[in-house]
Amino acid sequence: MKSKQLAEIAVEALDDLKGQSISCINVSKLTSITDYMVIVTGRSNTHIKAMADNVVKKVKEENQQVVGVEGRMQSEWVLVDCGDVVVHIMLAPVRALYNLEELWNFDAPKENRKEPQLS
Repeated sequence: MKSKQLAEIAVEALDDLKGQSISCINVSKLTSITDYMVIVTGRSNTHIKAMADNVVKKVKEENQQVVGVEGRMQSEWVLVDCGDVVVHIMLAPVRALYNLEELWNFDAPKENRKEPQLS
């Protein structure tokens, strides 16, 4: 499966559970670590856990591997590593603090499903 298709699966899994401000950034020309970074905001710790679980479930349903899940205990920022796609699920204050879009999007082509909403 191509990394773009895997990113689309992750975005759909997040959108299914009403993830907010979903961004999908192609970082393949910036790093060899991954091809896409998907960033989403969750409303609560419980919402973040549910979205992470849904991403893992949907990726595995497509017979793709989940390398790891980090941060699930605190659930302020959960990272789901699917190899070619890394999903960052964060509470709004954490997302604003780390501003990953600014870090990775300075020169990367952006393939957004939904434009980030400015508050």
